[in-house]
This record gives sequence, C-alpha cells and structure tokens, in this order.
Amino acid sequence: MNPNLQRLQPYPFQRLQALFADLPSTTTHAPIALSIGEPRHPMPGFVQPVLEQALSGFNRYPTTRGEPLLREAIARWLETRFNLPQIDAERQVLPLNGTREGLFALAQAVVAPGAGVLMPNPFYQIYEGAALLSGAEPMFYNLEPDNGYRPRFDDLPDAVWDRVQLLYVCNPGNPAGAVMSEQDLSDLIERAERHDFIIAADECYSEIHAPDATPPPGLLGAAQRMGNTSFSRCVAFHSLSKRSNLPGLRSGFIAGDASILDRFALYRTYHGCTLPGPVQAVSAAAWADETHVHENRRQYAAKFAAVLPVLESVLEVSRPDAGFYLWPRVPGGDDEAFARRLKQEVNVTVLPGRYLSRPTLGGDPGAGHVRMALVAESQACLEAAERIRTLLERG
Repeated sequence: MNPNLQRLQPYPFQRLQALFADLPSTTTHAPIALSIGEPRHPMPGFVQPVLEQALSGFNRYPTTRGEPLLREAIARWLETRFNLPQIDAERQVLPLNGTREGLFALAQAVVAPGAGVLMPNPFYQIYEGAALLSGAEPMFYNLEPDNGYRPRFDDLPDAVWDRVQLLYVCNPGNPAGAVMSEQDLSDLIERAERHDFIIAADECYSEIHAPDATPPPGLLGAAQRMGNTSFSRCVAFHSLSKRSNLPGLRSGFIAGDASILDRFALYRTYHGCTLPGPVQAVSAAAWADETHVHENRRQYAAKFAAVLPVLESVLEVSRPDAGFYLWPRVPGGDDEAFARRLKQEVNVTVLPGRYLSRPTLGGDPGAGHVRMALVAESQACLEAAERIRTLLERG
C-alpha cells in the first residue's frame, strides 16, 4: 500500500457524521442541512435537450484534451469574463472531470517528493490530500478575521517560499468568501517569479457574487495586465458546479501556462480522466450562456437578504464578498458543541470550522467558527436561520 495514505485525515463530513453518532434527538423539526456546499438551484433549462441531442457521443472514447467545441467555448468565456486577449484554446485550456479532480491531480504531476505545497488555512481538503499523496509537505498560511480572511503573504519568510513548488489560492475563498484584489494577485505572481513556484488558483466561486457588484478578479487577468502574457507559472481552475448548478455533471477546466498544461495533459493521458462527449456538449452550452448565471446570483442574493437580518442579532456574521457560505463565530467559541446543539435541538446541520482547518503555531483559524451553506431552497434557509435565532435567544 502507498504509505502516504496513512497521512490522510478524515474528510470533514466523516468527522461530522462521527460528531453526531451518539446524539439523541430532542426535536420534531424536519432536518435542514447547511453543512455541504452542494448547489440545489434548478439546473439550466437547456441542459436536457442538449444532452439528449448529444447522446450518440457515448459510443466514442473522448480525448484527453477534449473536443474543440468545448475548448473554444471556455476560451471565449475566459476572454470575456476576465478581459483577456485571445486565449489559445488548443494549448491554454484543458477540460477536467470537475475541478476537484484537477486540483488533486495537478500536484501529482508538478510536485517533487519532499517539496512544499502551500495552501490556505482553512482550506478545501483536496489541497492537503493532493500534497500528501504526491509525497510533498503541506504548508499553511492562516486566514484571520483581522485581515478580512485574506492572506498575508508578506508574513511568510523567504525560507518558506524557497521550499514551495506549488501554491494553492482559493479566490473567492472557501469558507469565508473573501476576495483577493488584482494587485494582491499581481504581487503573488511576482513572488512566484522570484521563488520559482506554480500558482494554482481555485476560482470556482468567482461567479457567485452580488448581482450589482464588480466581479472578483482572476489570476489570469492579473498576469495579463502585468505583462505576463504567457501566464507563466499561473493556472486557474473553474467549474460548472457552482456557477451553473451542475455539481453532478463533474465538469470544469484548468487554463493558463501552456507548458504546465502540456505536462499535466501527459499525466492525465495515463490518469484516464476524460469528459464523455455528451458531457462536453452540455458544458460548452453552459459556458456560452450567462442568463442562468444572472438568475443564480439573484437567488443567492435573496437568501442573504432574508437570512442575515435574522442571524445578525445573535451571531457575529456578515455577508461574504462572494460565494454562498456564511462563516460566523460561535457563542462560547466551541464550534463542535455549537454544531451538536443545533443538530440535537433544532435539527439544523452546520459544519464546525475546525474540520476545514489545521492547528498551527499561530493557532487554529477555523476553530470557533461554523460554515453555513445557503444552498437549500430559500424558505428552508430562512427557517434554519429562525430556528438558530430562537435557540440562541433562549440561552
């Protein structure tokens, strides 16, 4: 067996299941889950007819690099969304079986055993698993409230940066929803040039923002506008799961530095993860349409507008810059005890913040928070908020 498997920690939802295993129910409330970030809005109306029309594509093996139709749709979306000149759809775009697959596999392709892989803390656990199974060392930068949950890269010494081969950034962040500025991203690219590491930008929440807000910046746009026109050392990941309410489609892409994508495509030729033809057809249609994305934003904005006034009277909570999570601090500071009480007394499930983070010398930045995903139907989200408020008001 691969000895690195022993280094993996339980997934957050395994830990949550164990946390509730001995919990007696004291409520007649119907369950409401705010614990997992699985979009529940209706999928776009064009999905079924496009899929039906493309069903004959299941009789062919898909290629590793995907069909030109999909790569071109992605390239055009990137150009429009991030104000980029022409993207080379052949060499600068690679479709993925969802970004989870790509974020994990990239480390296996580009990181040498024993190298450092730097990631945010709290974080999406795939980053850590990718580092561990590549034989690398996970390294963390804490995201703290006193900096708006944005990274302080200047606080890390050169000795750390000199060990890093791969840096994960999540922008907008999961779970706090903080957005790095384009200047922040440009400064990071300059640092990557000085210390010779790759930046992997997980931008899967970039399209979930307030309808009237300026869209979050992207790594490739920052690179282009600072003169890094080849996107050297830069790759960005995007997904249809959150943007288009298609988590079961398992469709995303990586784009950026062609030399990195060439090596990654070689890895994936052996890895065997390719998108079936019908999935590619639906994906191309999704990247070419923005109407459903605007509606998606409207629905999330309505949920925040309904839920926040209810919770603000009892929790330290605010609307994130982007994404669909709330990241409140919990009364008393014990996130596990808080989650257990919500589950037992009002049947609302949230995720303890410490399940998304790791203790460091600077503390555990997830402890004392919980993550609430506003993915359920609007009335269910409001009902959950009202149950939480009632529970906390009675002490």
